[in-house]
Amino acid sequence: MAKKPVKAAPKKAAAKAQAKAPAKRARKRPVKQTTEYKASADELLKFYRDMLFIRRFEEKSGQMYGMGLIGGFCHLYIGQEAVVVGIQAAMKEGDAVITGYRDHGHMLAAGIDAKPVMAELTGRASGISSGKGGSMHMFSTEHHFYGGHGIVGAQVSLGAGIAFANKYKGNDSISVVYFGDGASNQGQVFETFNMAKLWNLPVLFIIENNQYAMGTAVERATGRPDLSHRGDSFAIPGKLVDGMNVLEVKAAADEAIAHIRSGKGPTILEMKTYRYRGHSMSDPAKYRTKEEVQQMKAEHDPIDQIRVRLLDQGIASEEDLKAIDKELKGIVKDAADFAQASPEPDPAELYTDVLIEPQTAKGDAA
Repeated sequence: MAKKPVKAAPKKAAAKAQAKAPAKRARKRPVKQTTEYKASADELLKFYRDMLFIRRFEEKSGQMYGMGLIGGFCHLYIGQEAVVVGIQAAMKEGDAVITGYRDHGHMLAAGIDAKPVMAELTGRASGISSGKGGSMHMFSTEHHFYGGHGIVGAQVSLGAGIAFANKYKGNDSISVVYFGDGASNQGQVFETFNMAKLWNLPVLFIIENNQYAMGTAVERATGRPDLSHRGDSFAIPGKLVDGMNVLEVKAAADEAIAHIRSGKGPTILEMKTYRYRGHSMSDPAKYRTKEEVQQMKAEHDPIDQIRVRLLDQGIASEEDLKAIDKELKGIVKDAADFAQASPEPDPAELYTDVLIEPQTAKGDAA
């Protein structure tokens, strides 16, 4: 008996199935545009320690979220540590930082103690924002850290405002503004670029391109995915940097910051990086394959790259690195214990920090 021909699936159904399937393409690393920073042995150890500290803190944060100790949204920085560590190493006292809601790593890199950061994550009174901000809304004027902002792209215009204030005051401090590949498509970002160049503001725009805006690959959301060119029409120079290599990040940041401090205006650095976890703790990240993530970890992990250098150059032994890891895990555990032992904010705090009372000049009627 002749076999019946198998009917082909309708084109519409096939297209629908393809759209649902995770992307299987290999993630390309950026073409080298920046030479590596020539780090000393002490600097290499510091880079390693700072990146590992952020990772261990974020891993603990994820664990505590799973236990129900952290509520609301929680966006982890695992995989992107080289960006903030390399940039922070190029900054000096007085420089300001502002970022989006993936902000835990930025705070730790700025030298803020882990205890009030973890307490804020758990909504405790001892948190850096008194337990009112949570994961996305942290703030510390003492450390020139102006947030964690939950509105996508909102920090870009605010960061330019901080740069305007520095220029108005006549100091040589700069404003470092972090935002993602998704936020780079916001209209307010382009308006800010125009104003920043028009006034030659001392601002460094860092596009943390982790290649997925929430669950959408950058190639599917952006007409021109090479985001370092976003400032071309405003005469703002830009550079593509391997954001998984802390030494390239540091070298690019040194060059960009020197340009800005010399009075030449804003600069854009696109950091091609990668996040290992989902967009937030509630994101299972089914839009990409496990193989893609494992390949990035195996071939480009920022911490492993420095670890190999430390061992190959004889700067540290396996035992030395294990001791550093043990110490950092202890610091993170102390922060978690501190947070859980701290009280929740008093209910009366609900009505504070909402409005600023107007101040009258001397001699004026109240």
